[in-house]
Amino acid sequence: MSEIESDESWRATPLHGQFSIKKIYLKDISFETPNSPHIFHAKWEPEVDVHLHSHSSKFDAGEYEVVLMVTAVVSVDGKTAFIAEAAVAGIFGITGLASDELGPTLGSYCPGILFPYAREFLSDLAIRGGFAPFILAPVNFEKLYREHVSAQFSEQKAQIES
Repeated sequence: MSEIESDESWRATPLHGQFSIKKIYLKDISFETPNSPHIFHAKWEPEVDVHLHSHSSKFDAGEYEVVLMVTAVVSVDGKTAFIAEAAVAGIFGITGLASDELGPTLGSYCPGILFPYAREFLSDLAIRGGFAPFILAPVNFEKLYREHVSAQFSEQKAQIES
């Protein structure tokens, strides 16, 4: 087990300081059906490809904006049925965290709060686009954040060694 995996800073919730949700909002949304109306005649056995991306920035003293972008590409018989994208953002009040807690909070905990909103927006878009309800499976943002940091660590280590 690596040091990163056993590090206590990986807790999903902030350990110290103050945390609050100031606002959650829809920053951007998109829906495309490039193969309509023909796609509606295809047998509905969808293949789903989901991409997640989040980023954060300091917004004000003690406030951070976190944006979670979720893109779902749904295909049937090798043809794109629809592409649904939602960027859901939140303004979070975060003060008094240790420096090793801020990264996991912004990179894991906050996106986990935003994800149910993105899931709802994407499902609603699919229905309004004439498709069956579309529900994304839960996502382990803590694991994704760990993998991201571990990959960065490995990349930095490789650069130092070369």
